[in-house]
Amino acid sequence: MAREATIEKQSESVPETERTRGGQIYRPNVDILEKQDELLVVADLPGVKGSEIEVHFEDGELAIYGPAAVRQEGVRYLLQEYGVGDFYRTFRVSERIDPAKISAEQKDGVLMLHLPKVEAAKPRKIKVKTK
Repeated sequence: MAREATIEKQSESVPETERTRGGQIYRPNVDILEKQDELLVVADLPGVKGSEIEVHFEDGELAIYGPAAVRQEGVRYLLQEYGVGDFYRTFRVSERIDPAKISAEQKDGVLMLHLPKVEAAKPRKIKVKTK
């Protein structure tokens, strides 16, 4: 049986890091889809500009960071459900992913990370020879 390419969710707690800005750290909602040639990570990052999103992959760990929009000064909020903070999420990625080919794109507050599988992890059809 072939080994699957996998992503493991890291612990629920956000690691203590030195912060330069006060506020909350939010865990973006994420969907992970397995396709034939890749894993696709879809993360909601509302209010984060694509140019400000940071994606890091090191030692089998995938990290997503994005600064949330800051509240506008001089505006009277009638209802305010969003707090000030940053988005941060990490995952443990199996060795069945080719880190050199990871790519990312962002549109309308949704980040899509493409994590291509290594050739050995891709399904293949084996031709049966007849004699």
